[in-house]
Amino acid sequence: MKRFYARIAVATMCATSYVLAQGRGPIAQQLTFTPYNATGIYNTGETVGWKVTPGPSELSYTYKWTIRRNNATVLKEGKLDLSSGQDKIEVTDSEPSMIYVAIEPVAKLIPDDAPASSFTSGNTGRNNGLYAVGAAVAPTKIGLAVPRPADFDSFWEGKLAAQAKIPINPVLTPVQTETPGVEMSTFVLDALGSHAQGYLAKPAKEGKFPALVLLQYAGVYALNARSVATRAAEGWLVVNVDSHDKLPSDPAGNAPRNYAAVGNTDRETSYFLNMYLRDSRALDYLMTRPDWDGKTIVLMGTSMGGQQSLMLAGLRPEKITAVLVNVPSGLQRRSAWPQSWLSQLAF
Repeated sequence: MKRFYARIAVATMCATSYVLAQGRGPIAQQLTFTPYNATGIYNTGETVGWKVTPGPSELSYTYKWTIRRNNATVLKEGKLDLSSGQDKIEVTDSEPSMIYVAIEPVAKLIPDDAPASSFTSGNTGRNNGLYAVGAAVAPTKIGLAVPRPADFDSFWEGKLAAQAKIPINPVLTPVQTETPGVEMSTFVLDALGSHAQGYLAKPAKEGKFPALVLLQYAGVYALNARSVATRAAEGWLVVNVDSHDKLPSDPAGNAPRNYAAVGNTDRETSYFLNMYLRDSRALDYLMTRPDWDGKTIVLMGTSMGGQQSLMLAGLRPEKITAVLVNVPSGLQRRSAWPQSWLSQLAF
């Protein structure tokens, strides 16, 4: 396989007036971060930084910050001093990297009856006082974290070629959705060694649509059909792939709870091998559909979904338009789920 260099979209975590806690409404913001470069992308040797100012909510804590390269190696630490109305956080990195900054409350400025360790506000969605911002330094020059296996290309080319010989045999079953203007189905596709299953949703009208492939975070669970339909209502042809060979509405199926450890001493038996092949098969099917616009395919996922997104983009780079991932797992630069025998991305 040719080395894959994606067109990278960096989502810099810039705090706005409010963020939503998971189902709990808006979280007050005591800090606002303005990046030196609005794109969040910098060159090596360039100063990466943020201007920090008080947010719309009253400042009630003192804060410290820690800058890490690839969220692993500490590059710099300090404390915020907002007595003049603003401060800055900045660092220069001489090597390509992802920069992660954690901002933590350390003491209260305004006494209250809550425990001394109890903090609120933040931009991480947890209302615990924590903030985070990030940037990328020469991201297209970030190299491999582990040596490339000599037979990496031939291994994957062989697997994809073997799967290509198997007819897709799509079976679609319509399902009801409360989202207006959307048609939705479950799908089952024949893949090498298993079946790819999930939800397919599209606008309920004639036309050709850009495609969005959703890959799932870790665990065994029923997929969220409503969120799939919501994306389709925005105008996407959506394929939501279950990480396991089971109906997407089934909370368990026959998937083992310890699947990350299944076959993890051999790449031919690893549970992730068939998972990646199922993802690729879903892409095969997507491209046969007459309602795909023939141009746009976006992969999106969080955690293990991010891991699958990056893997699928690496396997099929010529087909993918963009990849949007959040806290992808399976990485080698920093210990990440599933903390197993090797980086799944260097499989």
